[in-house]
Amino acid sequence: MKLKFIALTAFLSIFFSSCNAVDDLLTFTISNDASIKIKSTSPLNLPTEIITPEVTTNSSAEFENNKTKASLVKDVKIRSLKLTISDPSDKNFTFLKSIHLYISTTDSNEIELAYQDNINTSSNAIDLICTDKKLDQYIKADKYKIRTQVTLKETLTQDVTVKADMKFKVTADPF
Repeated sequence: MKLKFIALTAFLSIFFSSCNAVDDLLTFTISNDASIKIKSTSPLNLPTEIITPEVTTNSSAEFENNKTKASLVKDVKIRSLKLTISDPSDKNFTFLKSIHLYISTTDSNEIELAYQDNINTSSNAIDLICTDKKLDQYIKADKYKIRTQVTLKETLTQDVTVKADMKFKVTADPF
């Protein structure tokens, strides 16, 4: 009986570690970016909506480069989302109180992608807190929309352009 238990334990540990090894081989990263323009006319301490142009995913080419296809993708999650001020180049994030980014497609409901509240930095780049929502249907789509909600704590004297660098972790099935 003891021998059967040891054999079963060994088999299960080999099975689960080999599944993790296969997942690691079939896991890759897709990068996308979007530009967000925060208007100088945005009100203080009130959430303001910013709609960005649609982001083209180019996911079909990314899947092909990683020897898979959309039908085999089983799990997509956001790995990181970094915001960097691109214009004006000398601006930092001291003006921003909070920011929330949402993703949607024409065929899928909007869900929160990443956020940061109580921002307290004098840097021109910040990393947002990413949600752990499944994003398969959004990344498999040809295009998706990013909606941004910002709350300012300082008046802006000019528009601020922010670049959002998004990295998505993609895991696919072998066949």
